[in-house]
Amino acid sequence: MPAPGGVSFLLISDWASALKIPLVEPGTVGPCPVAPDALQGIVRQQTNAARWNGAGWREFVADLGAAGVTLGEGAAATGIYATDAGGTAYGLPHGVLVARSAAQVATLLKVAQAHRVPVTVRGGGLTTEGESVAYGGVLLDMTGMSRVLAIDADALTVRTEAGIYWHGLAEELRRAGLDYLSAPLNMTSSVGGTLGVGGIDVNSARLGCSADQALSLQVVTPTGEIVECSDSENAELFQRVILGYGQFGVITEATLKIRPYTPLSMHYYYYSTLREAIEDLQMLDANDASDYSGILTIMDCAVNLLVAFDSSEREAAFKATWEKRLRGHGEFGFALCMLGHYALRPWKAGEALYLLKRKQAVFPEFRRPEFHRDGRMEDRTVVFSRAVWKHWGSRNMVIPDLATSADKFIEAVERGNAVCRKFFPHYTLYCVGIKLRPEHKPHYEMSCVPPDAEGWAYGCEFEPMIEDAVYSRDHFQSFKNAIYDIGVDLGASYYRFGGMMKGYIRRVFGDALVDKHLAMKRRADPAMILNRDVIF
Repeated sequence: MPAPGGVSFLLISDWASALKIPLVEPGTVGPCPVAPDALQGIVRQQTNAARWNGAGWREFVADLGAAGVTLGEGAAATGIYATDAGGTAYGLPHGVLVARSAAQVATLLKVAQAHRVPVTVRGGGLTTEGESVAYGGVLLDMTGMSRVLAIDADALTVRTEAGIYWHGLAEELRRAGLDYLSAPLNMTSSVGGTLGVGGIDVNSARLGCSADQALSLQVVTPTGEIVECSDSENAELFQRVILGYGQFGVITEATLKIRPYTPLSMHYYYYSTLREAIEDLQMLDANDASDYSGILTIMDCAVNLLVAFDSSEREAAFKATWEKRLRGHGEFGFALCMLGHYALRPWKAGEALYLLKRKQAVFPEFRRPEFHRDGRMEDRTVVFSRAVWKHWGSRNMVIPDLATSADKFIEAVERGNAVCRKFFPHYTLYCVGIKLRPEHKPHYEMSCVPPDAEGWAYGCEFEPMIEDAVYSRDHFQSFKNAIYDIGVDLGASYYRFGGMMKGYIRRVFGDALVDKHLAMKRRADPAMILNRDVIF
């Protein structure tokens, strides 16, 4: 019998056989012919996950309504969740729930578990690989749980709902003369989402990642139990949820370490080579010579090592001992070096002009007078977050990264930089260290912290400056694959793993570790409903 369109099924099967493509009989539903963890030779290694088919949705909605929970349905409710900050993955949930309480989240997960309906959790939506995009099922928006519950100024802790953005938490803390310890530079991240992936700040080389600051959590498990956990209470759950990429529960509340608020004194040192800048960064970190440190570049031509301090005493000690060991220049000295460099290379005048324009646009953001007083930065929360969105945000935020041990970091960055130069005319790199806590090693087991890192891990984000250019999704994915391949080769890890890059998870972590966590996931989440398109 002819196949639809008049082409015989026999001819199609002969063609498919020649190309070794698995064939599904017409009218049947079979497995995807491309395995998610073995897409060798395909430029776009993984795109959107398959959309859930909606089986039993109306019965699920009815049972959920009977339990007192109503979902938002239709385009008006679901349309705003179509993509994430990356802007390359798209999908729509069948329905949306804006969380208001742990009890409500627990009810949702119990009913979803019974009906095998997938639930995707979203905080700030700042994922870039589609991890917070729902391909059917329920989108659980945690931003409805954004209250600060208690501040203990004596114990230096805060209890907060997990849907709050970091800038909202910072505002509450500042009123009490307090501050968070370590948070993402982009302050529209949610606290709960950050704890699930790590969270890196320019003080992480001294204080560890954001997840290291969590003392205890309230978690709703995939089967709907509300559990308090910490390193001493329900420790196994705590170890899996922290840096767990949303696989083992929904964080609804968190108790975090905090500190007294202090303004910052910022210093900038300019380099023309990545290697020297990274070597100096690691030297400062190893000697606890600064309170904040990181590298931000304009391509590999203008490399800025930023160093900052909470106290005049620490700043004075740095100037007396460590500043003279840095090989970077001040702004004026670096400008002279660049002038000489491009005077001898007139064919690179376009690059020089771009560097100048970028400097004129970006640098004033870090020195805005309304956020400075007596030469000190009063509010890094606003300054850094504003700069991130104003000068790095666009309709696509493609930010592959590499996380390595200290000894592999220079090679990783230099190889990644070469990839950036191949794919894009302009780009930026952001490099920072994470001080590792030996007592927290169980948290790091399958995470952005590479298994061979001791003392410090280092991460670099490779971000193209897309500006007004238009690139295909294949171009973006080819670029990301080239960066991720470096991680496979070096035995590294990634800050953003999962979603559209699921194909790399087994290649990086190995079958044994992935299967171990997959077995734990199946025990905790029998129907495999919670954030099922992120990791497994």
